[in-house]
Amino acid sequence: MTKDPIYGLYVIVDPQQTRGRDAVEVARLALEGGARVIQWRDKLRDKGEQLPVARAIRCLCASKGALFIVNDHVDLALACAADGVHLGQKDLPVEAVRPWTPAGFLIGVSSNNVGEARRAERDGAGYVAVGSIFPTETKGTTRPASPERLREVKQAVGVPVVAIGGISEDNVDLVLAAGADAVAVVSAVCAADDVREAARRLASRLG
Repeated sequence: MTKDPIYGLYVIVDPQQTRGRDAVEVARLALEGGARVIQWRDKLRDKGEQLPVARAIRCLCASKGALFIVNDHVDLALACAADGVHLGQKDLPVEAVRPWTPAGFLIGVSSNNVGEARRAERDGAGYVAVGSIFPTETKGTTRPASPERLREVKQAVGVPVVAIGGISEDNVDLVLAAGADAVAVVSAVCAADDVREAARRLASRLG
Protein backbone atom coordinates (compact mmCIF):
# COMPACT_ATOMS: atom_id res chain seq x y z
CA MET A 1 0.00 0.00 0.00
CA THR A 2 1.35 3.42 -0.96
CA LYS A 3 1.24 6.09 1.72
CA ASP A 4 -0.62 9.32 1.07
CA PRO A 5 1.87 12.06 0.18
CA ILE A 6 1.16 13.95 3.41
CA TYR A 7 2.24 11.92 6.43
CA GLY A 8 4.60 12.07 9.36
CA LEU A 9 6.38 15.18 10.60
CA TYR A 10 5.41 18.40 8.79
CA VAL A 11 7.70 21.29 9.75
CA ILE A 12 6.71 24.87 9.04
CA VAL A 13 9.84 26.98 8.62
CA ASP A 14 9.06 30.58 9.51
CA PRO A 15 12.12 32.87 9.63
CA GLN A 16 10.51 34.72 12.53
CA GLN A 17 10.59 31.52 14.59
CA THR A 18 14.17 30.30 14.06
CA ARG A 19 15.79 32.35 16.84
CA GLY A 20 17.81 34.28 14.26
CA ARG A 21 19.26 31.18 12.62
CA ASP A 22 19.41 30.76 8.87
CA ALA A 23 16.11 29.37 7.60
CA VAL A 24 17.73 27.12 5.00
CA GLU A 25 19.96 25.59 7.65
CA VAL A 26 17.00 25.04 9.95
CA ALA A 27 15.15 23.30 7.11
CA ARG A 28 18.20 21.12 6.42
CA LEU A 29 18.44 20.04 10.05
CA ALA A 30 14.70 19.34 10.23
CA LEU A 31 14.97 17.12 7.15
CA GLU A 32 17.95 15.30 8.60
CA GLY A 33 15.87 14.71 11.71
CA GLY A 34 13.10 13.06 9.71
CA ALA A 35 10.68 15.76 8.50
CA ARG A 36 8.63 14.45 5.58
CA VAL A 37 7.15 17.83 4.63
CA ILE A 38 8.61 21.33 4.87
CA GLN A 39 6.36 24.36 4.51
CA TRP A 40 7.89 27.76 3.87
CA ARG A 41 5.97 30.55 5.65
CA ASP A 42 7.18 34.15 5.59
CA LYS A 43 4.51 36.70 6.43
CA LEU A 44 6.79 39.76 6.31
CA ARG A 45 9.08 39.88 3.28
CA ASP A 46 8.17 40.52 -0.33
CA LYS A 47 7.95 37.45 -2.51
CA GLY A 48 10.97 38.46 -4.59
CA GLU A 49 13.08 38.39 -1.43
CA GLN A 50 11.66 35.03 -0.44
CA LEU A 51 12.25 33.31 -3.77
CA PRO A 52 15.98 32.43 -3.37
CA VAL A 53 15.35 30.97 0.08
CA ALA A 54 12.32 29.02 -1.11
CA ARG A 55 14.30 27.62 -4.03
CA ALA A 56 17.13 26.56 -1.76
CA ILE A 57 14.76 24.74 0.61
CA ARG A 58 12.99 23.16 -2.35
CA CYS A 59 16.31 21.68 -3.49
CA LEU A 60 16.98 20.32 -0.01
CA CYS A 61 13.56 18.68 0.10
CA ALA A 62 14.07 17.11 -3.31
CA SER A 63 17.40 15.66 -2.21
CA LYS A 64 15.72 14.06 0.83
CA GLY A 65 12.59 12.84 -0.94
CA ALA A 66 10.44 15.21 1.12
CA LEU A 67 7.63 17.49 0.00
CA PHE A 68 8.01 21.26 -0.18
CA ILE A 69 4.92 23.41 0.36
CA VAL A 70 4.63 27.21 0.20
CA ASN A 71 2.23 29.01 2.50
CA ASP A 72 -0.40 31.34 0.97
CA HIS A 73 1.25 32.29 -2.34
CA VAL A 74 0.55 30.08 -5.34
CA ASP A 75 2.68 32.28 -7.60
CA LEU A 76 5.70 31.88 -5.32
CA ALA A 77 5.04 28.14 -5.10
CA LEU A 78 5.01 27.82 -8.88
CA ALA A 79 8.08 30.05 -9.29
CA CYS A 80 10.19 27.81 -7.07
CA ALA A 81 8.71 24.52 -8.40
CA ALA A 82 7.19 23.63 -5.03
CA ASP A 83 5.17 20.47 -4.62
CA GLY A 84 2.19 22.45 -3.41
CA VAL A 85 0.68 25.43 -1.68
CA HIS A 86 -1.13 25.78 1.63
CA LEU A 87 -4.15 28.10 1.77
CA GLY A 88 -5.95 29.65 4.71
CA GLN A 89 -9.64 30.40 4.89
CA LYS A 90 -9.01 33.99 3.76
CA ASP A 91 -6.65 33.12 0.92
CA LEU A 92 -7.72 32.39 -2.64
CA PRO A 93 -10.14 29.45 -2.71
CA VAL A 94 -9.07 26.08 -4.03
CA GLU A 95 -11.30 26.28 -7.10
CA ALA A 96 -9.65 29.57 -8.11
CA VAL A 97 -6.12 28.22 -7.63
CA ARG A 98 -6.47 24.78 -9.19
CA PRO A 99 -6.62 25.96 -12.85
CA TRP A 100 -3.22 27.64 -12.48
CA THR A 101 -1.45 24.56 -11.21
CA PRO A 102 0.07 21.50 -12.91
CA ALA A 103 -1.11 17.95 -12.48
CA GLY A 104 -0.08 16.49 -9.16
CA PHE A 105 0.31 19.87 -7.48
CA LEU A 106 -0.91 19.62 -3.88
CA ILE A 107 -3.25 22.17 -2.36
CA GLY A 108 -3.67 22.08 1.40
CA VAL A 109 -6.29 24.06 3.25
CA SER A 110 -6.51 25.21 6.85
CA SER A 111 -9.75 24.28 8.54
CA ASN A 112 -11.30 24.45 11.97
CA ASN A 113 -14.36 22.24 11.64
CA VAL A 114 -16.04 19.52 9.61
CA GLY A 115 -17.85 21.95 7.33
CA GLU A 116 -14.70 23.74 6.25
CA ALA A 117 -12.82 20.47 5.80
CA ARG A 118 -15.54 18.89 3.68
CA ARG A 119 -15.77 21.99 1.51
CA ALA A 120 -12.01 21.97 0.97
CA GLU A 121 -12.07 18.30 -0.03
CA ARG A 122 -15.00 18.86 -2.36
CA ASP A 123 -13.19 21.74 -4.03
CA GLY A 124 -10.09 19.65 -4.68
CA ALA A 125 -7.79 20.03 -1.68
CA GLY A 126 -5.21 17.28 -1.36
CA TYR A 127 -5.16 17.54 2.43
CA VAL A 128 -6.68 19.59 5.22
CA ALA A 129 -5.04 20.98 8.34
CA VAL A 130 -7.05 21.22 11.56
CA GLY A 131 -6.19 23.67 14.30
CA SER A 132 -5.34 25.23 16.49
CA ILE A 133 -5.40 21.96 18.45
CA PHE A 134 -3.60 23.50 21.44
CA PRO A 135 -2.81 27.14 22.29
CA THR A 136 0.01 28.59 20.21
CA GLU A 137 1.91 31.86 20.06
CA THR A 138 3.36 31.43 16.58
CA LYS A 139 0.23 32.72 14.83
CA GLY A 140 -2.06 35.22 16.49
CA THR A 141 -5.24 34.72 14.47
CA THR A 142 -5.86 31.02 14.97
CA ARG A 143 -9.22 29.67 16.14
CA PRO A 144 -9.26 27.04 18.87
CA ALA A 145 -9.95 23.42 18.03
CA SER A 146 -9.22 20.22 19.99
CA PRO A 147 -8.23 16.58 19.55
CA GLU A 148 -11.93 15.75 19.46
CA ARG A 149 -12.48 18.23 16.62
CA LEU A 150 -9.58 16.62 14.80
CA ARG A 151 -11.21 13.21 15.25
CA GLU A 152 -14.49 14.54 13.83
CA VAL A 153 -12.74 15.92 10.75
CA LYS A 154 -10.77 12.72 10.22
CA GLN A 155 -14.00 10.72 10.21
CA ALA A 156 -15.65 13.16 7.81
CA VAL A 157 -13.10 13.42 4.98
CA GLY A 158 -11.07 11.06 2.85
CA VAL A 159 -7.98 13.21 2.33
CA PRO A 160 -5.03 13.27 4.77
CA VAL A 161 -5.58 15.34 7.91
CA VAL A 162 -2.77 17.39 9.45
CA ALA A 163 -2.93 18.45 13.10
CA ILE A 164 -1.51 21.89 13.83
CA GLY A 165 -1.25 24.29 16.73
CA GLY A 166 0.82 24.05 19.89
CA ILE A 167 1.92 20.46 19.28
CA SER A 168 4.99 19.19 21.12
CA GLU A 169 6.45 15.96 22.44
CA ASP A 170 4.26 16.37 25.50
CA ASN A 171 0.95 16.22 23.63
CA VAL A 172 1.66 14.64 20.25
CA ASP A 173 0.22 11.30 21.36
CA LEU A 174 -3.19 12.96 21.80
CA VAL A 175 -3.36 14.06 18.17
CA LEU A 176 -2.08 10.72 16.92
CA ALA A 177 -4.79 8.96 18.91
CA ALA A 178 -7.33 11.29 17.29
CA GLY A 179 -6.25 10.06 13.85
CA ALA A 180 -3.84 12.68 12.50
CA ASP A 181 -1.99 11.55 9.37
CA ALA A 182 0.65 14.22 9.88
CA VAL A 183 1.64 16.61 12.64
CA ALA A 184 2.63 20.19 11.76
CA VAL A 185 4.94 22.07 14.10
CA VAL A 186 6.76 25.38 14.09
CA SER A 187 8.46 26.27 17.36
CA ALA A 188 8.77 22.68 18.60
CA VAL A 189 11.42 22.17 15.91
CA CYS A 190 12.45 25.55 14.49
CA ALA A 191 13.00 27.17 17.89
CA ALA A 192 14.58 24.13 19.55
CA ASP A 193 18.15 24.30 20.81
CA ASP A 194 18.95 21.25 18.65
CA VAL A 195 16.74 21.35 15.57
CA ARG A 196 17.82 17.98 14.20
CA GLU A 197 17.29 16.18 17.50
CA ALA A 198 13.92 17.84 18.11
CA ALA A 199 12.77 16.73 14.67
CA ARG A 200 14.16 13.24 15.21
CA ARG A 201 12.36 12.80 18.51
CA LEU A 202 9.03 13.92 17.09
CA ALA A 203 9.43 11.96 13.85
CA SER A 204 10.17 8.80 15.82
CA ARG A 205 6.77 9.11 17.49
CA LEU A 206 4.98 9.38 14.16
CA GLY A 207 6.22 6.16 12.62
